[in-house]
This record gives sequence, C-alpha cells and structure tokens, in this order.
Amino acid sequence: MSALPGSDDFKIGRAISREEWEELRRSSLYGLPPELQGQGLRDILLPYQKESLGARLLNTVTFIEKSRRTGLTWAFAADAVLVSAAEQAAGGMDSWYIGYNLEMAREFIDVCGMWAKLFAKAAIEVGECVFEDFDPVTKETSKIQAFRIAFASGFEIVALPSRPRSLRGKQGYVIIDEAAFHDDLEELLKAAMALTIWGGMVVVISTHNGEANAFNRYIKDIRAGLKPYGLVRIDFDDALKQGLYQRICQRKGEDWTPEGEAVWRQGVIDNYGDGADEELFCIPAEGSGAWLLPAVIDQCMSGEVPVLRWEMPSSFAAEPEEMRRAKALAWLESVVLPYVEALDPELPSFFGMDFARHEDASVFWPIQRTRVMYRRTPFVIELRNIPFDQQEQIVFWLGERLPRLSGGAIDAGGNGAALAEKAAQKFGMHRVAQVKFSIDWYRDNMPKLKATLEAVGMSLPKDVHVGSDFRLIRMIDGVARVPRQRVTEKGEGAAEGKKRKRHGDAAIAGALVHFASDMPIVEFAYIPAWEASAMASAFDDADEGGRSLW
Repeated sequence: MSALPGSDDFKIGRAISREEWEELRRSSLYGLPPELQGQGLRDILLPYQKESLGARLLNTVTFIEKSRRTGLTWAFAADAVLVSAAEQAAGGMDSWYIGYNLEMAREFIDVCGMWAKLFAKAAIEVGECVFEDFDPVTKETSKIQAFRIAFASGFEIVALPSRPRSLRGKQGYVIIDEAAFHDDLEELLKAAMALTIWGGMVVVISTHNGEANAFNRYIKDIRAGLKPYGLVRIDFDDALKQGLYQRICQRKGEDWTPEGEAVWRQGVIDNYGDGADEELFCIPAEGSGAWLLPAVIDQCMSGEVPVLRWEMPSSFAAEPEEMRRAKALAWLESVVLPYVEALDPELPSFFGMDFARHEDASVFWPIQRTRVMYRRTPFVIELRNIPFDQQEQIVFWLGERLPRLSGGAIDAGGNGAALAEKAAQKFGMHRVAQVKFSIDWYRDNMPKLKATLEAVGMSLPKDVHVGSDFRLIRMIDGVARVPRQRVTEKGEGAAEGKKRKRHGDAAIAGALVHFASDMPIVEFAYIPAWEASAMASAFDDADEGGRSLW
C-alpha cells in the first residue's frame, strides 16, 4: 500500500480515549460563532433518525443495525402514527410493531399515543386488545394479548409480541424491533415479507447478538449485494456526533459541553465492558478472525493467470529519463504486450492498483467482465522499486490498450495520490476512482468481493504470494481489512537473499478492481462531422452559413 495507516487512522469505538473524544467534539465547534456554540438542538428528530426514516421511504425492506438507546424506536413510532393516521389515498395502512416481549409492545403504543397527540391525530381507541393467532398446522386458535391504537382513517397500529404466525394474512407496515433477539427471526421475516407484495413495508431494527445470528447474516448479505434491501448503520459514536448527548442534556436541563460528553461517553463504555463492541459499536461478538476460508481462495485460483513481476535496483531511479522510459517500454512490449493482445476486444475492461514505491509492491490488476458477469483476470502486474515516473508510464500504457476501458480505481493514499489524480485526469474523472481507504470503504466493499469469490465469480492467479495476501485479510472489529503489520515473503518465489515485505498488496488491488467493476459505466460517443451535417439539414432552422455542428 502507498502508506501504512497510522495508529489513529482506523481508531473506532473503545479505542478512542476520553481525551481524544473531547478534542474531536471540541473541534466540531470550530468556525461556529460563540453565540451558537453549545446551543441546544432545534429539530425534533436527530439526523440519524431522519436518515433511518428516509431509508424506509426509499426501500420496501430496510435493515438498521444500531447501538443501544439511540431512540430509533421512538422515531419509528412517529412514522407509524403518520402512516396509520393517513387516509388510504394518501398511502395510509395498518402498522404492525413486533418486539420480543409484551413490555416492548406496551412501550411502543405509549410512545405512539404521545406522537398522536403531538401531531393532533385523533386516536379513536387506545388500549389493550386480544389478538387471535391461528395455527394452520394444529388448526387451533390462541389468544395473544396485544396493544392497539385505532385512527379515524380506519387504520390502526397494533403492537404484538413475537409470533411468526401473527402476520399471516395481514397487510401494512411492519416494524420488527431488536430483531436479533427474537426466537425465530427467519420465520418472522418470511411472514413479514409477504406483506410487501401488496404495497406493505418492512423495517428490521436491532442491536447485534452474535456473529452467527440470523440478523447479522442478513446484514452481511445486504452488504454483499445479495439482498436488495436498504441498510443503515448507527453506532454509539455516530449518534453522539449527531446530537444524542446534546438531546439528553436538553431533556435534563443541563448545559452541553465537549468535556461533559467525553466523560459521559467513557462512563457508558466502561459500564458495558467487553460487551461495548457489540452493544454500542455494531460489532457482532466473535466478529474478528479469518475473512476467507482457504478453500475459497484456492477454488478461484487459475494456473492460466500469470503474475508479471518487474523489479529494478535503486540505481535505476538515478538513470536519465530517456533510458528509464526505454527500459520500461522494452519490458512492457516484451513481457506484457502478448497478454494485452490476447484480450477480448468486445469485453469491457477494468483495473485496480495498489500503489507502493519502496517497501511494498505496487500491484496493477486488470479484469474483463464476460457476458455471464464473470470477472476474468488475464494477468496481474507486480512492481518493486520502480520510480514514480515509470509507474505512471506503465499505467498510462496499459490504460490506452485495455479494450473498452470502463473503470479503474487507484489507491490514492500517501504517495499514490499523484498517480491516481493523473490517471483520473487522463482517462476521465468519472472513469478512474481515487480511493482513500477508510473503515467505511472496507465495510461497504469487502463483503461484495467476498460474495464474488465465494461464488467463484472472479479468477485469481495461482501464486503463493497472491494467496498469502488474501489470507492476510482479517476481520478486525467486525470489518475485513489488512492488519497493520507487514509480512515477509516466504516459500517458492521469494527473492534469494532479500527480505521482500508484503502488506496484502495483491488483495487490495483485487478489492480495488472489483470496486471499479461495480462503478457506473461512463459511455463515450461522438458524431462524425458528415453525420452531423446530415442531421442539421433536417431542421428548418439550421444555420444558413452552413455551420451544422455547434
């Protein structure tokens, strides 16, 4: 990689100290006029609550992974009131709230009643009810205690304890709260999904409850692109940055300060102890360890995919520019060109590049996407100790020759920033992504790469070092990424008498090319002058002077 992240670059959750949090929150006030610093929040809903409700509007099914006590249920109670109090012509429908116990149902209805009064929505009936639950297997009907609010619109909000059968045959808006703690979430979701056929909506909200939990499996599938659902993530720090503690101070009649928030935050984390990662920071328990099974890597490897390596001595950088360019071109034409000429000219090409100058390897990874959406790797290039100018020369040479170049992504951290920018300028800002790695980038993109590899949807070189790079990626705090420490090349192919370092270089390049292949394709076209002339003559208002192309 172009730059190994510093110890503070990827700090999240418990790793952030009280002092660091205080400084972070204090810095959020920089630039504000003194009279606005420390002001209370004016909006009823906090930004992350609005984001969650917005996701519900955009998706038929929405999953929300969250920290404890962030007020999501409170916000969705308001949403349920607005939906069920509306007439059918305005999108009104019944709302069904399902918690894992009766007390959650009672609390939800109480909050809905508060919102109904605030919105001046007349509730014609509020209280307990008996819900009849029919079991089609035993043909028996059991009576379930539930809570309900009926509106003049003819719709109602019903809050139920968790029973998968209770949704059968119903219609409307379903809110499943703390889903990871329901006894039979899979069956409950099956029943809930049926409501979407006739225009219903499903929102699934929960804190995590272990890596193997059904809720976490759904989250991973959504991130991998296997489920077409909306996804929102709100951890404790996200909520704090968006005003959670300020709202608490507002409610208690206290003044908010960065120092006070930092002390309070640390106290909450200390109270949860080792459970803070899961309860507050959306990291499922046992969410660390190996990312890919070795068998998954092995089944994607192909002996037909070569790794083309070029390494030069340090003295090469001091040679005249003409000589350096000539040697680079000679290597490209003698080693790389035969593989480039063998590419299918009708298939779109993409590339990813993990940049390095001295200690690690620069890896350029091209793919072509076939008609069945298979990502075929024709070759991988690995460069060591190659000057900046020659790396640029190589990228430009390849970019000009890859058939139907449709997207690229280059590591733009540290030393790679200049090359990433120049490549984007040359091939198009919308065609080449300048990627600065972050926790969010890894969280959003590594699950998609994993899903592709598990489906054998992309070929990898059958190379010991490439394999070790993919095996190096670990789940760290619930996110697949490269650990900080570098490793030394070992085994067949390692340099004699040299200790070459690796830092997951090929795996990162593979992730970048996978990311590039998912980018929207930018189309380029032109109209020949003779065609433009013919088109212009078809219009009465064509320029009399004969100018047909403006």
